[in-house]
Amino acid sequence: MSNSEAIEAAAFRRLLQHLDSRKDVQNIDLMELAGFCRNCLAKWYMAAAEEAGQEIDYDAARERVYGMPYSEWKEKYQK
Repeated sequence: MSNSEAIEAAAFRRLLQHLDSRKDVQNIDLMELAGFCRNCLAKWYMAAAEEAGQEIDYDAARERVYGMPYSEWKEKYQK
């Protein structure tokens, strides 16, 4: 992994930590303000894995982004 890739990976991890600390921010809020949401990140994660020759399904990608199974996050935090 190159130095820039390591920095980008660290920034992605920090973004996930930040989103995890702001469970009060709903996906619709993110979509309206930023044009993307946690589900978008999961889709991008899944696409990046495929580009790297790894297969990951959408549920596993969402679990990586949400830090738990999506159904659990939805039950606990979605308004």
